[in-house]
This record gives sequence, C-alpha cells and structure tokens, in this order.
Amino acid sequence: MAYYKTFKPYGMLSQFVYNQKRRKNKRLLGELSNFPQGIMSVGRLDQDSEGLLFLTTDGKFSHHITSSGMEKEYWVQVDGIAKKEHVEKLSKGLEISIYGKPYQTLACHVKLMEPPQDLPKRAKDIRNENDHGVTSWLSITLTEGKFRQVRKMTAKIGLPTLRLVRYRIGEQTIEQMQVEEVIEMQP
Repeated sequence: MAYYKTFKPYGMLSQFVYNQKRRKNKRLLGELSNFPQGIMSVGRLDQDSEGLLFLTTDGKFSHHITSSGMEKEYWVQVDGIAKKEHVEKLSKGLEISIYGKPYQTLACHVKLMEPPQDLPKRAKDIRNENDHGVTSWLSITLTEGKFRQVRKMTAKIGLPTLRLVRYRIGEQTIEQMQVEEVIEMQP
C-alpha cells in the first residue's frame, strides 16, 4: 500500500483521469509524481481550491478519512469584513443546498484569523484590495465534507469565498510544504 500527501495547487483537478471529450488544458494529479498503479485521491478539492490532499492505493484508508468525522481545517479568504456574528452563524451550522436539496451543516469550529504569511502566492492573484475592497480570513474546521460546502456556507452569510486552502486533515498539515510537493506518509 502507498500513502502520500501533497499540496494541491490552484487550478489542478483532484483526479488522475479526465473523461471529458475536451481536455481544455486541465491539470491532473499524475503530473506531480510517478505514482504507483491504483493511486486515488482521498476526498477532493475543487479546481479553484488548494492545499492538503491525501493520495493512496488503500481503499480502507480512503474510506476511513472520508467517513470517520476526521477534522479538516480550511483557511478561507472571504470578500468583506468577517465579524463575530458571522463566526457564530457559521459555527452553529446553517442550511445550504447540496445538489438542489436543503442540507443543514453540522456545528463546526470557526475563528477569525490574520492573513497567513507563509501561504505561497498564487500564480493568479485573487485581487488588489486597494481597487476592490477589503477581505478577511477565517479558519473553518469541519468534520464533514459536502460538495463545495465551505464556499456555500460563506456565501450564505454574505461573505463569498475568494481563496480556499485546506490546511489540515487530522494531524497532518501543509506546514512547510511547497505547492505541488509530494511526501510519502505512514498511515
């Protein structure tokens, strides 16, 4: 069995095969290393998100990470000034839509944070605050992971997500990792 963690970059799909007829320059995880046969991503980060992603050939490990209620911490840059009342609404859980059906998110841990200084710059800048207004950063720790959940949660409270970085899964983090770096792990 093989186990890896990587710092998935913005703009890359969390998959190894792209089955669409038109590729349109989609970047895939296989570009990061010469992985063993049968490798899969554990959960996903959408193309516009970045950060920690596990890769494995062990289906039981993958199932455990995605279905055990393991904590996943996201650093989220939002459009606007996040306040205490925003933190409270997010923390208590709120109703979002998942595939067109109402879904009540579980209570989670949310806190305001300073802009992270050690995050790498993105090739495509978010935006210039002088031209477009202020932004804020939140740390959101979930034990679930629905489709585009964090983005839907912040939009629901009027603070659209501009940048989304998964910082931590369980005890593993992207601390001191470079974008596109792949590190072999022990399960």
